[in-house]
Amino acid sequence: MPEVYGFVAPGKLDLFCNHPKRSEMDALRERYGIREPDEIWICTTNGDSAAKSKDAIKTWARLLDKQVNVRFWHAKDTNEIDSQRECERLRELIFRLVLKASECVGKSGQLLLSLAGGRKTMSADLQSAGEVFGASAWMHVVGPSVLPPEISLGATPSIFATPLSSELASAVQPLVVGRGSRSDLLDVEIDGQKVTGGRFFLPIAEYDLVWAPEQGEALLFNELDRRRTIGSRLLGNFAATLSEQSHLGNWTSLLRMPPAQIQALRSSTVDPGSLEWLRLLPKADLHRHIGGCLDLVDQRVVGQAIWDAMNEPARSNALAAVKQLLNESSKWCWGWPNLLAGPNRSERAAAILVHADDDQLETNLFGREPRLALRSSPHGFPAYERPGELTGSAVLTNPASLETYAFALVNQAKAEGLTYLELRGSPHKYRPEDPTGFLREFRDALKKAGAWSLNGPSIGFVWILDRRQPSVMPDVIKQAVNAQELLGDFVFGLDLAGDEGTNFPELLAPHFIPAFKACLKVTIHAGEGEPVESIWDAAYHLHADRIGHGLSILENERLRDRFRDRGTCIELCPTSNREVVGFADPEWPESKKFNHYPLASFLSAGLSVVVCTDNPGISRTTLADEFVVASRMTEGGISKWTALALIRESFNKSFAPAKLREKLLAEAEHLVLDGCLEVTQGEVP
Repeated sequence: MPEVYGFVAPGKLDLFCNHPKRSEMDALRERYGIREPDEIWICTTNGDSAAKSKDAIKTWARLLDKQVNVRFWHAKDTNEIDSQRECERLRELIFRLVLKASECVGKSGQLLLSLAGGRKTMSADLQSAGEVFGASAWMHVVGPSVLPPEISLGATPSIFATPLSSELASAVQPLVVGRGSRSDLLDVEIDGQKVTGGRFFLPIAEYDLVWAPEQGEALLFNELDRRRTIGSRLLGNFAATLSEQSHLGNWTSLLRMPPAQIQALRSSTVDPGSLEWLRLLPKADLHRHIGGCLDLVDQRVVGQAIWDAMNEPARSNALAAVKQLLNESSKWCWGWPNLLAGPNRSERAAAILVHADDDQLETNLFGREPRLALRSSPHGFPAYERPGELTGSAVLTNPASLETYAFALVNQAKAEGLTYLELRGSPHKYRPEDPTGFLREFRDALKKAGAWSLNGPSIGFVWILDRRQPSVMPDVIKQAVNAQELLGDFVFGLDLAGDEGTNFPELLAPHFIPAFKACLKVTIHAGEGEPVESIWDAAYHLHADRIGHGLSILENERLRDRFRDRGTCIELCPTSNREVVGFADPEWPESKKFNHYPLASFLSAGLSVVVCTDNPGISRTTLADEFVVASRMTEGGISKWTALALIRESFNKSFAPAKLREKLLAEAEHLVLDGCLEVTQGEVP
């Protein structure tokens, strides 16, 4: 015991300061992260020889300059361990003691096991217990068969209370022979029970404790032996149970984690403390509008890029057009965006972005009132869109904006941990004369900004059609099909957006035939504050692969079941949904009168669901924040396990070609596992 203690606690007993391999011993402690122990627990027999050794250890401990607490556990009715019964009783004590120690050190402590100092059977049992319950290090002490008499059996305790001489120190060599990890099988329930210290009780020894199991008491070793026998079946059943409890598949690698760590993910609710973990996980955002992406800082940068490219007469004209706004201290009239109308819209937007002060922009883009249920506000849906008036089509018509805009989008995606992103927009509005040319230049600008690079996101584009412009839809769809043929590695699908009240899908459906023939994927904005019939129309008339929002789907059970059976995906955007439709959110007292968010009901119904941002610049959010908001607005919250399944579903339901989708999933798999092992390691004993 003194040799092992001198090795692990040199700050309290520098027994080996004169050892010729002292530096190697220091390196070994550092390699295994060994810290000085607070207590020494000793497991021994209850015979005469053990009593003599115990007295010697007591004497040694009292001689130390820095005292250490020593506790002794004795196996009742044991002495020389020369019978089967004695071996089994001592083995049971060893296993219970290691279980108790593992629970006492908890999440942040350290359990060190010394295999030196006992009979071979005791060392074997101690190592076996460490393999089951986990241990930071197993240690041993080796030396010649004949030790110097000063430190051989029966040596005076005082010699081990101070540093050994170089000659004596070199006669022994402390070693670390391995470490153990807690077994998965401890945390799998059998007959409703796990393996815990409460179930296999062992009292703490105040100093000395003689212990034996009560007659008829269940033995820990027998329970562990039973679990080993049926171990593979237990873990298989556990994985099967997980699959049965959720229709959303989770990352395959996570099922290889210990059950306790899986349970930690399942029982831990996503909350603001989860933000950094969520941010670092690889993610995919399938519903993000180009026009609503940028925050005010990036909008100003884009505006400056346009301004820098303008000549002096253009600057003067732009300033004159918006002079009325810039001269007003704060609140502008509701119709102020009309001042931007015309062929010089981007230049006028740039003039505002460059010359308006922060308070003017903050007040007139975002307002001072709660952004809640804006669809039913006096100004209707445009009140939600107002923060995007100076971005998107307001500036993308100007070629000078393109590169700066692309860099902002890619940097935003990187900061959020997105490895895949579907951007959606309307190229026919940005460059009516050549929308495909716009897309080509936009793709090249994104690539220059770092998209598709080693550390950048893969990006796909979804072309938005406007319900409010049915007359131009045939031409726009033909343009989208043409762009898909020319830019197939970038243009992935179509979206139909705009006020659902102007929705006549039976009239629009014939226009979509060229897109169906080209096998373009289709997502439709539907059910965002509108009755479920809007979703039915999107599913049956326009053959949607995904539905944007789909909040009213549960109003029609048969349609709900069709979505479930076909795996039609619903793109939920929690913050946007709260701002547009209105849902109860504990952080918004004004929202108490609204319904709870339907995410939990969607999942219970077996629907395919993904979490998206919609317009992160407008809603001032990130994809990680959206998971936190979704959890907050959902009764009972959502677990980290569910969040991981939702993240995986985003990759599965992307419009990316199968080859790219499989590559993204494979690359994300090990990053997800690493992130989950890190976040759960403090949750498991």
